[in-house]
Amino acid sequence: MSAVPLKLLLVVAAALVDGDGRVLMAQRPEGKALAGLWEFPGGKVEPNERPEETLIRELAEELGIAVKEPCLAPLTFASHAYPDFHLLMPLYICRRWEGFPQSREAQALRWVRPGALRDLPMPPADLPLIPFLIDLLGP
Repeated sequence: MSAVPLKLLLVVAAALVDGDGRVLMAQRPEGKALAGLWEFPGGKVEPNERPEETLIRELAEELGIAVKEPCLAPLTFASHAYPDFHLLMPLYICRRWEGFPQSREAQALRWVRPGALRDLPMPPADLPLIPFLIDLLGP
């Protein structure tokens, strides 16, 4: 007898990198699943939406910044089975945007050096992404 297949959830995330090589992390607010954990900004890909369009929309909504599609470079992806769904999450690097990232959804924000990302409590799907950022940006 086969197991019931898990719903596949496509979420896209961005590692926003500042001039000092730090990555912007957002803390999931109270009332959301995995509240209190730190994650890369992004969100669910809507029907008929490309991942890049999702990121541009989500970064504007969550952080109030404008990102142009050529400034999004795919780096890697996470594939993780949570108890009630399977997450597929492409991670893009972004070094250029317009505006200053600020919390628009009551989430705390923090700029973090790649080597210090492991010090933050993060969702399990995000953890395997850290070595790719350290390889790209250094510790």
